[in-house]
Amino acid sequence: QVRLVESGGGSVTAGGSLILSCAASGFTYGSYCMGWFRQAPGKEREGVATIDPDGSTRYPDSVKGRFTISQDNAKNTLYLQMNSLKPEDTAMYYCAADPPIRGRCIPGRPFGYWGQGTQVTVSS
Repeated sequence: QVRLVESGGGSVTAGGSLILSCAASGFTYGSYCMGWFRQAPGKEREGVATIDPDGSTRYPDSVKGRFTISQDNAKNTLYLQMNSLKPEDTAMYYCAADPPIRGRCIPGRPFGYWGQGTQVTVSS
C-alpha cells in the first residue's frame, strides 16, 4: 500500500526558505515518478516540480530557479527546497507518486497516489 507523508511546512516571511520532505513507503522507491503539487484556496491544483526515476526534473516558470526537487532513494524520501519564497507561494503542498508508463514519466499525466499535504504560508 503506497503511503506518502509530507512534513516541513510552516510560516515564513517573503524571501525566506523552507524544505519540504515526503516520506514514502509501499513501493520500490526510486522507480516511480514523483512530484510536488500545491493548491491555494479558490485555485486549481498546480504542479511545482516533478522528478523521474532517471533524475530528470521539471518545473513551471513560476518556481524555476527558486525551487529544487530532489530525492534520497536510500531514505525513501522526496524533498522540495524552496528559496526566495513569495506570498503567492502560499498553499497546501502535496507529494505525489505514480508508476512510470513503459519506463517513462509522461508530463501532464495525473498522479495516482497522494499525501495529505503540508501547509506553507508566506507573509509579506
